[in-house]
Amino acid sequence: MRFIKYNDLLKFCKKSLIKIGVNNFCGKYVAEGLCKASLRGTDSHGINLFPHYVSSVLNGRKNPKPKFKFYKKFNSSYLLDADNGYGISAGIKAIDKGCQIAKKNGICSVGVVNSSHPGALASIALHGVEKGFIIFAFTHADSLQLTYGAKKPYFGTNPLCFAVPGNSKKPFCLDMATTNINWNKLLNYKRLGKKLPSGLAVDKHGKYTTNPSNAECLTSIGGYKGFGLAAMIEILCSIFLGMNYGSNIPPMYNSSIKQPRRLGQYYIILKTDQFVSKKKFVQNLKKMSLEIKNQKTIKNKGKIYLPNDVEYETERKRRVSGIPVDKDLYKKLREISKNIGIGLL
Repeated sequence: MRFIKYNDLLKFCKKSLIKIGVNNFCGKYVAEGLCKASLRGTDSHGINLFPHYVSSVLNGRKNPKPKFKFYKKFNSSYLLDADNGYGISAGIKAIDKGCQIAKKNGICSVGVVNSSHPGALASIALHGVEKGFIIFAFTHADSLQLTYGAKKPYFGTNPLCFAVPGNSKKPFCLDMATTNINWNKLLNYKRLGKKLPSGLAVDKHGKYTTNPSNAECLTSIGGYKGFGLAAMIEILCSIFLGMNYGSNIPPMYNSSIKQPRRLGQYYIILKTDQFVSKKKFVQNLKKMSLEIKNQKTIKNKGKIYLPNDVEYETERKRRVSGIPVDKDLYKKLREISKNIGIGLL
């Protein structure tokens, strides 16, 4: 295991993307999105994805120089055609536009079509939080989630993110899949030769398995409730926007790397002072957080965490120690640097 400083990894990723023909805007925000995810401890959606992201441009799945185009639908409703570019950079474009409109109108709804995998939604949503806005973020994925009561999957891991400006530099940020584990994390278990915790995945017969190599799909959080949330997100990101849905979505890894996936993203951007002052909003959020954390804990269970607490602590530690990069991933990064002719990490 190696530990690479965040800024060094960021420079390497951005330089690599620019070298393979990605434009400056996409290169900047894709590199930031992946590196920030790893910095925050979301390794499944961080730098581990970089080799695939490079390959998807070199093989034609992603457009390295997309012509992003917005279509105004209503005063507070916009549609962004991502032109099959990187989902992360398309999400950032959507957030920037949404914040601009919400600043005037209090709220903005932005749909993104013809997109690709957007990485960790928190990397996109926190971009809007830094501007002072509340962000709802949704996206969908290929069929990986076991349909409740069935033996096969239909919906994807279909994540959601809710991010809110907080006191100091520590926002509230809930970023979660509607499955008990995401597929990229399962692939990390497989790559590292580790067994899965029980109850997270099922095999081709619909039976639980702890062997990631036998896993065919993932289980929902909260049983039918997680499945219901996945259905809601699918409607917002596909039916609502006119994109592929369910089993019609080309798989991220097991479909032609030359084929665009036409994914959807959906964002709701809210101004924090619509109903109370921003000062009161932040004060009450801080008060609520303290009341929760001051509750008595179950014996030997440690302290109480709110969403983003663990990620915030991980970021603080990794800014000092560096981002962990295992042997296999480091080898892939070295291969990229050699193949495109840039300096090694």
